[in-house]
Amino acid sequence: MQLQEVVLSASAPTPTAQGGAGAILFHDIQTGAPLASFKQTNAARHATALISTREAQGGLMLADQISLKIVLPERLSCLAVDRRGQLCAAGTSQGRIYLWEVASGIMYHSWEAHYRQVTVLRFTPDGEALLSGSEDSGVSVWSVFRLLDDSIQNEIPEAYANLSDHTLPITDIACGFGPFPSCRVLTASTDHSVKLWDLSSKTLLTTFQFPHAIACIAWDVTERLFFAASADGSVHQVNLFHTRTDKTGGRVAEAVGGAGVNDVLRIGDEDPHTNKRRLISVGEPITTICLSLTGALLLVGTTVGNVHVYDVPSHQLLRSINAHPGGGLAVTHLTTLLKPPDLVGHVQLGGNKDGGIPVRPIVPFQRMREARLREAHEVTMMLPHAQKNTHESVTDYSRGELLRDWESFVQPGSAVESGAPPAAQLQGRVAELEDEVARLKTQLARAKGVNDVMWETVVQNVVAQGREKTSGETSESADGRERKRGKTKA
Repeated sequence: MQLQEVVLSASAPTPTAQGGAGAILFHDIQTGAPLASFKQTNAARHATALISTREAQGGLMLADQISLKIVLPERLSCLAVDRRGQLCAAGTSQGRIYLWEVASGIMYHSWEAHYRQVTVLRFTPDGEALLSGSEDSGVSVWSVFRLLDDSIQNEIPEAYANLSDHTLPITDIACGFGPFPSCRVLTASTDHSVKLWDLSSKTLLTTFQFPHAIACIAWDVTERLFFAASADGSVHQVNLFHTRTDKTGGRVAEAVGGAGVNDVLRIGDEDPHTNKRRLISVGEPITTICLSLTGALLLVGTTVGNVHVYDVPSHQLLRSINAHPGGGLAVTHLTTLLKPPDLVGHVQLGGNKDGGIPVRPIVPFQRMREARLREAHEVTMMLPHAQKNTHESVTDYSRGELLRDWESFVQPGSAVESGAPPAAQLQGRVAELEDEVARLKTQLARAKGVNDVMWETVVQNVVAQGREKTSGETSESADGRERKRGKTKA
């Protein structure tokens, strides 16, 4: 099974569209070919969550009307799931946040987190903290450990930190790499700014001011740069480092910002050449963006249902995927992931006796907190069948196979010794074989011509020798008869 990256995109009808429903689609990131689709979904922005296949259990997607309709206490405005797929958090238009356990459906907590609608929720990479952004311009950081603590369930949760330097509604949040609280956070707002925070010190490091309101952001996993997109169709690349020349004439890299509240960097005030190199003009209203797993590709979703793939170093448009055609559908969620095993072709989901990956159990979420169910804490799990074929085909990798798949995944255009060669290499090989066949046909025709000439020469020589022999025997017979006649006369 080769490592292959795919694109997951979700869509929903635009406010001006009449009728129709969105969908969740999978596409190949290299070719744009469709792989799978889940119809009849209308999840808004930040309201789609994904749990990848792991620990021999199939993943699942949380959105509107996928396979099980879960009746909730309020209409949700945003949704988030931690990376381990254990906890699910949801925000509402009234500023309330709910926290459930996915496997059991138990509601661990619900509390009034903001004064206005919660617009975005994000878990930190280690799942130890939950960040919430709201239309009240505030960003709150909540300790998951305290939210799950039974001893303080009757108390009003207290936020670990309140990041309150924005002046208008929050549109997006991006968490950096590292364990909580030793990680940094980016927050975007309609006040034309993106702010960089340090959670360990609970302080503002830098403010990036843009010429337009920022709708969404994407942060490189190495935290070298981030992209900020506006609804007008422009995407700005912001480098978090710059190079300078030291006293010896060498080039030295330095971090950008970090001076605190008064450190404001205005994006777009650079010289026109530099600004042009760091700006991508999409030409369509942007709704969401994300980076590929390798950080080499930038994916942009628009209000007309297109997904544009750009090369990060050159900003060149590589391909455009018409993911949600038909008009009236906007891309509301965009992410990349490794191709799920059930899309590979030889692995099936469902946990049947024939050997498949068991699907995670989907349990309806509780509408209110119940102490009795929480004390019982019954969790349903489907264990995989202990079959050698399934185990080997899904989880076992030899070192050679892993290196081959890694090379194919990171460098899809290079030749792979043991894998399937690229299309360009196949076409070149086909052309070489066709030339070889034409050359062999020409040589065969020449050989046939030489053979025909040799055959005709041999036949003519044999016929000529036969004729000479026949004529010699005839003359000898005539001489003998003449001698006999002479003797008789005498």
